[in-house]
Amino acid sequence: MRTLQRYVSAEVTGAVIFVLIAFLALFAFFDLMGELPAVGRGGYRLEHAFVYVLMGLPGYTYELIPIAVLIGTIYALAQLASRSEFTVMRISGMSTWRAGIMLAKIGVIFTLATFLFGEFISPAASEAAEKWKMRVQGSSISQQFRSGLWTKDVIRANGISGEAIGSRFVNVKEVQPDGELQNVRVYEFDRDFRLRALITAESANYTGHFTWRLHNVVETHLAGVAVSEAASGGVSTQKKDSREMVSEITPDILSVLFADPDRMSAQDLAAYTRHLEENNQNTGRYEIAFWKKIVYPFAVFVMLALALPFAYLHFRSGGVSLKIFIGIMIGVSFQLLNSLFSHLGLLNTWPALATALLPSMLFMMLAVGALWWVQRN
Repeated sequence: MRTLQRYVSAEVTGAVIFVLIAFLALFAFFDLMGELPAVGRGGYRLEHAFVYVLMGLPGYTYELIPIAVLIGTIYALAQLASRSEFTVMRISGMSTWRAGIMLAKIGVIFTLATFLFGEFISPAASEAAEKWKMRVQGSSISQQFRSGLWTKDVIRANGISGEAIGSRFVNVKEVQPDGELQNVRVYEFDRDFRLRALITAESANYTGHFTWRLHNVVETHLAGVAVSEAASGGVSTQKKDSREMVSEITPDILSVLFADPDRMSAQDLAAYTRHLEENNQNTGRYEIAFWKKIVYPFAVFVMLALALPFAYLHFRSGGVSLKIFIGIMIGVSFQLLNSLFSHLGLLNTWPALATALLPSMLFMMLAVGALWWVQRN
């Protein structure tokens, strides 16, 4: 059985890698065509477009591994069936259950690869690609918004861990690729949402430990007690060369505001979801993305279960090509349904875990039904 396991693993793995490379080449071509209109803006050249497209391939790898597993496994099993090798395996005592276990062992490797790409490689590559492109073009992140970037934060009595004594809204006109903030406005409110202070700064740099250093600062405190410090009655204004601001907002959180949740790591999604919950903001989209990130690697096993029945099907003509075509249609349907359920779950406020699990569960039921049918026939 070990010899048989190695043989089948080599056949399936080779086919999956071939399909994955073919898909990546196709998506890279389409992305390169999409980048051509941007060539010539600022310092962005054709060679920069090539590098940007290559840096985006890890994200596609994460999304395509389950589909490549489905199509590659169907191809490998169809080839074994067309050469009557699979029939010999069955006659030698290999049951459907044993064949499933054999494929599941192969699936463990691709599941781990999907997890590694989704949690570590793809998020880092996507973030680096966007920052690199903006640096080459000489643009900033928040230029796509007319009023700049807005985010909400909680003001605490003792740095980052004390009791909440107010809230602040931060407006940033530009976020540079290196994380520096330009033209910052901070509106501080007390617990009753009465404006107590307005702080403006030409720039801000993150110094670590939830601390920002504001430069060329103008502070305006309204009547009463300001949130950050005491002020006398009326309106007072102070100018400072610099000052520190302790905030739960970090460069990672700012980058999340412009990132696609599907390209973020589960760790970043969990951290940003907690930030939204603390500020009483809607977390539905990011909770669904978090659970999809957890569930998606296990879709490899669903794809393998869907591929197994094809080894038992025999077509009189066009057997391998027809099976591959059916596999492509199943893979496309899975991706469309996965995306559809994300939107339906968000619109109908379904539980995030159920929204992430339903597509895989439906296709697993389809695989079990197909196996039962081929066994009966």
